[in-house]
Amino acid sequence: MSRVFFRETLECVSIFWRILRRDGVALGFTAHDRDLWFDGINHRAAPGITPSSIRRNADISMDAAEVQGVLSHSAISETDLADGRYDGAAVLIGVVDWETLENALLYRGEIGAIAMEGGQFSAELLSAKAALDIDTIPRTSPTCRANFCGPGCTLSAVQFTHEAAVLSVDWDANRVDFTPPIAPNVMASGSLRWLDGPHAGLQMEVVEADATGLMLDKALSRELQPGMRALLREGCDHRLETCHIRFANAANFQGEPFLPGNDAITRYPTSSSA
Repeated sequence: MSRVFFRETLECVSIFWRILRRDGVALGFTAHDRDLWFDGINHRAAPGITPSSIRRNADISMDAAEVQGVLSHSAISETDLADGRYDGAAVLIGVVDWETLENALLYRGEIGAIAMEGGQFSAELLSAKAALDIDTIPRTSPTCRANFCGPGCTLSAVQFTHEAAVLSVDWDANRVDFTPPIAPNVMASGSLRWLDGPHAGLQMEVVEADATGLMLDKALSRELQPGMRALLREGCDHRLETCHIRFANAANFQGEPFLPGNDAITRYPTSSSA
């Protein structure tokens, strides 16, 4: 039988909080005065955590949860937060008996928007019901709506992903040159995920690609050195011509390139067009 918490007058119960980042890093915290190890995760003591009420609804309205203080823990650096390592991270909040380590989850969701105010970060917590607010009806567009190598595109990501090592770094231009070299035209609008180095696990988007290297959308660390590896994903400009000529995938094009735009209703014949 599962543990029923708060049935007794006095119990050895503390709140715990887990953050599961998309790059595979798992962090655990507890409001107890010492670290607690359970479920394969070391939950670090964070007495500064201030828990508030957790409200769960049986209807489709958003579940609410709020915990203050954990984002200022020393295990969570300002750089990692600013780099977006915690964007979309899964969040688990529950209670644990610090003697028996029996525990129960009270809330499950993910980190939404992260803001900084007064020198401290705060995070919006989104429950699984947030998916109900997503508009699932596609909108017409002249370009392809599908993510490259994602659902609807059908192309294999493995075929267009390359492992490469840093050859040189231009910090002033925020550019990186890789070896073996990859044609700049295929990396335009692409992305990369670092395998090691100061940005390990972090994804960056390619802003510009030419013979001098790839310009990235996030600032490069001065600790980035030649030899550090990354997975480079080729890009796509989402045009029908590119889909047909470069990828031979026009049958799966998720767009309407020949559909008249909204300005079609304002057109009228003139003497010059007769």
